[in-house]
Amino acid sequence: MSWYAYCLTEHQPLQNGTRSRRPFLLDGIQGVNGAPVLSYPSGDFAVIVTEYDRAAENGELEEKHAIEHARVVSVCFRTGTVLPFRFGTIFDTDDALRQAVRANRRAFGESVTKLRGKAEMHLKLLVRDGSLRPAVADVPLPDTVGGDYLMKLRDKAFKDRERQTKARALSVQVHKLFNPLEEEVSCKRVNTNGMLIDIAHLIDSKAVEKYQNRYTSAAKQLKNCELVISGPWPPYHFLPGKLRTVAGNS
Repeated sequence: MSWYAYCLTEHQPLQNGTRSRRPFLLDGIQGVNGAPVLSYPSGDFAVIVTEYDRAAENGELEEKHAIEHARVVSVCFRTGTVLPFRFGTIFDTDDALRQAVRANRRAFGESVTKLRGKAEMHLKLLVRDGSLRPAVADVPLPDTVGGDYLMKLRDKAFKDRERQTKARALSVQVHKLFNPLEEEVSCKRVNTNGMLIDIAHLIDSKAVEKYQNRYTSAAKQLKNCELVISGPWPPYHFLPGKLRTVAGNS
């Protein structure tokens, strides 16, 4: 039997003050395909898992499983620090699971310390501004090579840089309004009318209400923008790169 892994948490003591060395059931949580969810202890950490039969599932993981995965991570996040595993992470043996924890123990420890008491908030900023149209307009590349192709390629690169510059300017303004601990920003063109800036902010969990209260002020100051806020979420965007790729034999 394999283990489907959702996230890693700190190993919490049981009610009698001792730590279990065997996987134990977490009441009130359902995992992939409605399966029971267990806490698998490994030293100072515990991997939140579900028993998974590759043969019975035909190795298929669908969109509904991604939703179930995220739900388990969110439930665990309500009670402590979590380091989410990539969707579809499966360990085929107990040894494979333990080895993954041993190999990343130091990085896990540093990340738990950094993210303890922190939460992630999301901001989606849809910018629809006539002044942006030259920057967001697409530049179709010709099918043939040669001088015309190179000129169009140069124009496309210029517009990409212009769009990123405007996105950075707006993200700086947003940063000043919300004052997060850390942020990650991405930007993409939305048809030909604007651009979508996706911003993840890392904040102190105790400051969620204060952060949410800044929404009204931000919406008034960010002209020609549609602002949508969500959270708090587990810190998906603020794991070290090494942890984002931790996986079993998926």
